[in-house]
Amino acid sequence: MSENSETHVRSYLALRKAIGVLGISLPIILALGVALLAPDEGWQPTISDYVDTVMGGTFVGILFAIGVFLYFYIGYDQDPDQPRFLPSDRIASNLGGLFAIAVALFPTTSSVGFVQGVHVVSATLLFLTLAYFALWQFTKTSGEMTPEKLMRNRIYRVCGITILVCIALIGIHGWLLRDTGVADVKPVFWLESIALWAFGIAWLVKGEGLPPVNDKG
Repeated sequence: MSENSETHVRSYLALRKAIGVLGISLPIILALGVALLAPDEGWQPTISDYVDTVMGGTFVGILFAIGVFLYFYIGYDQDPDQPRFLPSDRIASNLGGLFAIAVALFPTTSSVGFVQGVHVVSATLLFLTLAYFALWQFTKTSGEMTPEKLMRNRIYRVCGITILVCIALIGIHGWLLRDTGVADVKPVFWLESIALWAFGIAWLVKGEGLPPVNDKG
């Protein structure tokens, strides 16, 4: 491998790890920030509600960073064996980046119904895109399916399924449990956090930031 190629690969892995770290750290930074800087603002019902707290700038900044990193994540071109209705890495990452930025630009706390709607749709599509990466794109391989790659694929699938389950449970909560005592434990915040942690773990493993790392897939 040439020096330029090796540098490119390292940069690519670093980008994947950066995306993973940002996803994992977002809910932690927001909750700790409010607890330390403005405890009177309290624990918010959702991650998006932190936009109206002392950590609002951090919320927008991290989402923009995730959005930009995702948008410029090149990935792979369309696999000829892949069904045509499934997007390539490039299209999926571009869309994911735009969805993340839309979540930041259209706050859920707005009094305008249209803005709230764009936020909810963008957040849902962002999580679905992240699940798609974990379940489909990351599990592909261009070489031999090694034991390490098989283990990585198991991790990717667990992460992808976890994201989908969290989305479904958030929907069930909004439909059936929003006005019940369950809301007191901030279930949407925790479900969003778990989905982000699953997303972050998948990207860290893909970026060789977590074991197993001894394969090319």
